[in-house]
Amino acid sequence: MSIRIIADSCCEFPEGLKKELPCENVPLTLTVDDHEVIDDETFDQKSFLKLLAGCKGVPRSACPSPESYMEAYDCEEDWVFVVTLSSFLSGSYNSAVLAKELYEEEHKDKIEKGKRIYVFDSKSASGAEAQVAIKVNEYRKEGLSFDEIVERCEKFIAHMKTYFVLESLEVFRKNGRLSNTKAFAANVLNLKPICVGVGGVIESAGIQRGIKNALKKMVEVSLEGIKDTKDRILIINHCNCYERAAAVLADFISKAEFKATMILDTAGVSSLYASDGGIIVSF
Repeated sequence: MSIRIIADSCCEFPEGLKKELPCENVPLTLTVDDHEVIDDETFDQKSFLKLLAGCKGVPRSACPSPESYMEAYDCEEDWVFVVTLSSFLSGSYNSAVLAKELYEEEHKDKIEKGKRIYVFDSKSASGAEAQVAIKVNEYRKEGLSFDEIVERCEKFIAHMKTYFVLESLEVFRKNGRLSNTKAFAANVLNLKPICVGVGGVIESAGIQRGIKNALKKMVEVSLEGIKDTKDRILIINHCNCYERAAAVLADFISKAEFKATMILDTAGVSSLYASDGGIIVSF
């Protein structure tokens, strides 16, 4: 059966995956003051970060409409797997699910002929969404059925780990995810929190003074309790800081062995929340 992978634009598809399977992003819309930016192939990170640096208001993101997802579902492929941002962080998942229900109602003939759609809540974002897409392709190549791919990917999501360290907490402060007092203290004392995604919700995994210390601690904390990483793929997403990402990768591979590793640049949504200098890790 032919397969298409669809994800919201917080997912940065690796080039290798796109060569093997049809992959499509459904864009979110980013708003910075009076500027509206569509997070699609026209997204320019450098100009966006300039907008973000000069933002006076609250920068926001808006999830894709059900209609946008429905258009993506109307493709030639028999099996459509959809990957979205954590449903705790965005309405993207709910929008994709509603679109699935509407599409199946309007295209009963295609469903009867074997077309199937499944929407994964990644419980995370960015590279973690790409991790799910990679797993779909991996299980496809093993010859698994639609239901088997769904079952195994859901189990994978339940055990996937996502950590991040940000250079700036300003976007989090403006969006009400961090108090003004905490943000001020963090800036003055150069404190960098280490954050972890737990069941789709962002939690603190520690705090360090200085970005280098925070990144080193993130590597240590993320590997705690994991007996073997040899079957895992390490994805490091960076926002305009490739050398920093490369240093984090070197630190990881000095401590653990992975099936594969890759460094990916952040697209629009990830760039908005990671901000200039942010690092996101998933495996």
